[in-house]
Amino acid sequence: MKKEEHVVTNGTRSIYGNLFYSQDAEKKGVVILSHGYNGIGDDFDFECRIFAKNGYIAFAYDFCGGSVRSRSKGLKTTEMKISTEKEDLLAVVEDISSLELAKDLPIYLFGGSQGGFVTSLVLDELQNRIKAAALYYPALNIPEDWRRNYKSLDDIPEITNLMDMELGREFFEEIRDFYTFEHIGKFKNPIMIIYGDQDNLVPRSVIDEALETFEKSELVILKGEGHGFTPKGCEEAMNHIIEFFEK
Repeated sequence: MKKEEHVVTNGTRSIYGNLFYSQDAEKKGVVILSHGYNGIGDDFDFECRIFAKNGYIAFAYDFCGGSVRSRSKGLKTTEMKISTEKEDLLAVVEDISSLELAKDLPIYLFGGSQGGFVTSLVLDELQNRIKAAALYYPALNIPEDWRRNYKSLDDIPEITNLMDMELGREFFEEIRDFYTFEHIGKFKNPIMIIYGDQDNLVPRSVIDEALETFEKSELVILKGEGHGFTPKGCEEAMNHIIEFFEK
């Protein structure tokens, strides 16, 4: 298996990531993996290796300003917003799909938590350019949670420290009047959602609404798994996803 660094340019931003692929196997497609809040592309190292082993080119990257550990450049964490992460993912899709290595291959998207939210928004924009998608516990409830936590604009501080990362006021202002299910659902190709029955961050009701919104969706429930899967849970999830993509 080959692993190589690759940097995507998005205006003044540089998006750091790694490509994984088998040098021997016939290439079946390209999978672009988007991490969750305060995560980095390396969080999906296991998933990338499984994809590569099964004949896919996988690219996992760091959102600009998406983590205190991010190796991408151009934004501070206090400047990151859902819209900037969406812009990064769109730039990554354009760049990776234009590589000689990936020429004429189908594109798949994969996202976890906040990265799953961002991926859902990009699916709506790109639609048939994406063959299929898989999401780990997509945090489609982010806007609703923060409308509840910050009931008025005056309640939003300049800096919010959330899970050891600082967010700027604009992050919350932007999503205040953003209603997720008004912005997803145009994607008509297959999508699989993997969800743990012990998830305490994304309510099951949100997952059920997503299943109703996406036309060709299916759900896999992992028993005993929470928001962030154990190694055993990741292995089980990937078995389902590889089979799903093969179909």
